[in-house]
Order: sequence, then C-alpha cells, then structure tokens
Amino acid sequence: MMLLDVNGYNIRYLRNANMKNGDSRRKEILVLLHGLGASADRWSYVSPTLSKYYQLIIPDIVGFGYSDKPTVEYTMDFFVSFFEDFLRELRVERLSIIGSSFGGYLATEFTARNPKNVDKLILAAPAGAMRTSTRTLDQYIMAALYPTYENTKRGFKDMANDPSVVSEETVRDFMNRMRLPNAKYAFMSTLLAMRDSQSLSKSLSKIDVPTLLLWGENDRMIPLAYSKEYIEISGSKLTIIDNCGHTPFVEKPVEFNDIVLKFLKG
Repeated sequence: MMLLDVNGYNIRYLRNANMKNGDSRRKEILVLLHGLGASADRWSYVSPTLSKYYQLIIPDIVGFGYSDKPTVEYTMDFFVSFFEDFLRELRVERLSIIGSSFGGYLATEFTARNPKNVDKLILAAPAGAMRTSTRTLDQYIMAALYPTYENTKRGFKDMANDPSVVSEETVRDFMNRMRLPNAKYAFMSTLLAMRDSQSLSKSLSKIDVPTLLLWGENDRMIPLAYSKEYIEISGSKLTIIDNCGHTPFVEKPVEFNDIVLKFLKG
C-alpha cells in the first residue's frame, strides 16, 4: 500500500508495484472504487487477475479505510472533487472505473462530470437510487455504529447470498476500522448525503460511455429492482449474477472477472 497527500489528506491506495506516476505505456488504467464503510482490501479477490491486464489504482476513499477522515460534510460534490484531485496528483487523465455500491454512485457522478476522461464504466449494484432503507442495510448501519463481533458478522452475512464467504479477516478488519477516529461520523455523513441527493437522474442522462451494470440476483442490500434507474444510461447493459448477493467480486470473483474482462476488452 502507498500513501498520497490529496489536499492535505493522507490517502492510502494500492497501485501496481511497477507503475510510476504518468506512466501509461504498459497497460490501460483501471480504478476500483469500494463501497460505503469498505476499503481497498475489499477488491483483493479480483485484483490479482485484473492486474495482469490493467494498471490498477485502488484507493481507500477519503473518509474510509485507513485514509484520513476529516470533519467535513461528506457530500457527493466533496467526493467527486476529491476523486478529481486524487487522479490529478497521480497524473491520470484517462481511465476505466469499476465502482461498487457507494463507489458506483461516485463513479457515476464523476463520469457525468468528466465524460471525456472515462473509457468504460462498470457499476456493481451502485447506490444512489434508493430512497428507503432495507433490512440488510439497517443491519450494516448497526454494525458500523456498534462494531461488535456479533453485529459485524451478522451485517456481512446478511449482505451475502452465501454466508460462508464472510471471512474472519473481513469481520475483524471492519471492526478495527469503524473504531478509528471519525469513522462513524464519515459513514453516517456519507449515508445521509446519498439519501438526500436528487442529482442521480440528471447525471445518468449525461453519460454516454460504454457502461456495464452488474447485480447479484439475490442482493438484499440494494435489490435488483433498483437497476431500473441505472438502465437509463444510454447504451448500458445489465448482467445479473445468479446465486449472488451484494458483492459479486467477493462471492463470485472468477465469474466477476470473466464478465468484466470481456466487457473491457470488447
């Protein structure tokens, strides 16, 4: 992992070891954006394969993971500005993006504002369309605010179609991170900002880059029904992954990579 100063905030991120700032000669750049309360490590099941074909950049988004968690209002405007500055610091001008859940919402808003910079967009059960909660999301919020072992394990098992994919390491790491200073504040501020946002429909109409939507058939966090709004992206394609919950890159990493690489290389 590496650290980068972005507007005075220390940002932790993963980058291919042999990449240097501004070096785009070897492979195209692919940025992976994690979900609410998650970190770059959430992509560890798929990143080794994807790194064979792309220069990967995987940040702990400001406010999450082990990046700084400033006392600010975590609006989508704040996150998009952060992401623009993060890429500028790394001298990245063109990229493709995979965004999960909240990270998918951020990827959508960034692409709507910077369409000339994005080659392809992949959204795995993106947030932003829901105006009411789900029982699974409520349990995840409980785990974030009261990160006991029982709450956290229940939250991650609720999120998955197959509870056996929830590792001890995932549970312990989430507990540790949610006990960091300002972690709960950043989580709730982001959640409230997503619920209050009214900009999604306007943003979707502005996107005309090739877009793949991925959804777990049995996603109980952001149910498949919410894909209807995102299908409004011009030329977008929806792929449903059978017997899968909210995080196909954890539950079905081989299938996830096969679908993603076919789309990116198509």
